[in-house]
Amino acid sequence: MNFELKTTYMRPNQLEERLIRFSIDIILLCKTIDKSFASEHLAKQLIRSATSSALNYGEARSGESTRDFLHKMKICLKELRESFVNLKIQKGSGTLLDSDTLKKILKENDELISIFVSSIKTASNKLKA
Repeated sequence: MNFELKTTYMRPNQLEERLIRFSIDIILLCKTIDKSFASEHLAKQLIRSATSSALNYGEARSGESTRDFLHKMKICLKELRESFVNLKIQKGSGTLLDSDTLKKILKENDELISIFVSSIKTASNKLKA
């Protein structure tokens, strides 16, 4: 797992790489699930939401306007929050078997949410100005 990009300001390509790494880490973590129906259901949804945040950020970077950028960033945030809740459900139910990696990914997910909240606030303020 790669979690060394922890800066206050991050260039767009750095954030994109961080989201890609997060998606890859989620995919690898999901390989450690038990094979119950609930585990497989949650793992599939987790992979969709985590990878969606990275894919939508790529779209946001090429937004046609500040309003378009803001809309796509909010989609990324929504998907990151969904991933976070999914991870917490899986942590509580014990469906993911690698608990150390799960803790690291939860921390990274929380940091990514904070970055997006901050970016959305900044873009919203630019839109109002």
